[in-house]
Amino acid sequence: MTDGHRTRVFVVGVGITPFALAGKRDMDYPEMGSGAARAALDDASLAYAQVERVVAGYCYGDPTCGQKAVYNLGLTGVPVFNVNNNCSTGSTALYLARSLVEAGADCVLALGFEKMERGLSQVYQERGWTSPTTDHFDRFYADEMKPAAVGATPELANPYLNKFTDDVVKMFAYAAREHMQAHGTTAEQFAKIAEKNHRQSVNNPYAALQRPFEMDQILGSATLMAPITLLQSCATGDGAAAAVVCSEAFVRAHGLEQQAVEIRAQSMVTDIPSTLNGNSYIGLSGFDMAKRAADEVYEAAALTPQDVDVLEVHDCFSCAELFMYEALGLCDVGEGGALIDSGEWVENAAGGRVCRLGGRWVVNPSGGLESKGHPIGATGLAQCAELCWQLRGDADKRQVEGAQVALQHNFGVGGAAVVTLYARWSEGTEPR
Repeated sequence: MTDGHRTRVFVVGVGITPFALAGKRDMDYPEMGSGAARAALDDASLAYAQVERVVAGYCYGDPTCGQKAVYNLGLTGVPVFNVNNNCSTGSTALYLARSLVEAGADCVLALGFEKMERGLSQVYQERGWTSPTTDHFDRFYADEMKPAAVGATPELANPYLNKFTDDVVKMFAYAAREHMQAHGTTAEQFAKIAEKNHRQSVNNPYAALQRPFEMDQILGSATLMAPITLLQSCATGDGAAAAVVCSEAFVRAHGLEQQAVEIRAQSMVTDIPSTLNGNSYIGLSGFDMAKRAADEVYEAAALTPQDVDVLEVHDCFSCAELFMYEALGLCDVGEGGALIDSGEWVENAAGGRVCRLGGRWVVNPSGGLESKGHPIGATGLAQCAELCWQLRGDADKRQVEGAQVALQHNFGVGGAAVVTLYARWSEGTEPR
């Protein structure tokens, strides 16, 4: 549900440590985490001593890793809250930071970091703990789900994947097949999304992959489970990102108006009946949660999808981005394929090129998870950083010209969808 604002809340500083594919960097999480936090503080010309609360997000670490990461910045005694919400962990940290400011704090640091292995895992299941995703993945075997699987029976996505990673791939592959059967969407349309994102990544110095791929390379890369190929999926990664979240009074007191980006509205939705009790893999993979969160955010901000200029969405697989075109209201259900077909490449003042959809929206100018990599605790805050740079006009060759309103979507199975709407600083409540 969305929270009504008791006070205006702003992001005044953001920072990222460049993402790397899992196991490719000799740097542990305390260095990555403190590096991103320091970059965010430096971006706002603030000291860690001015931070009143810290919310740290990560999934693959022991308790109190958040403390270990920020203790490199100083031992100030401030409360540190550790959160874990699967792939939406970074946005959950941002959500709680915003809530703390609304509750009276003036300056809160939201931090996300991860040091991962290749593939996903469930550590405690090996010790007899019930998997929190049992209700989701057991749906693959339920009789009422079989028609939605486009004639497929539960199968191994790829022999090189572990069971949990296999189940995640399977869920989205079946959802893609469902969309293809219901709406005539093609494998080429899904691949166009990956082509777009990889091409936009070449100007993102924080991305693990910074190179374009042609359609034949994307479609011809290893098949994880049809129609998903390797170059249409994100890779696990190492990295960190952070945001400094402040009250309006703090912004004014420190002269940060020129770089302040307002969180105009934010909603987190966890699983609802249609997620777990429906017969749709698209619903199971987060569509209904995202739609509800987006609807709540638009209503709270008194804006519509037509007011949005730039988006960062959770493209764990290219098909997931297409589903979000529809869930976030960029097009009607079933028209996601037509929307990606409408893409046109436009040049910005810095000499870079971004892909504009529907004559209106640029989606994942950062390159998305497919290019950046997916250190899952950091992803949501990296999305926040990209959109803040976009709204401040600081995105260089990734810049969406004239961007004033931005939308972020971050999803974690198990489940939580977080949608956040941002706008440039203004003296009143209206961004335009």
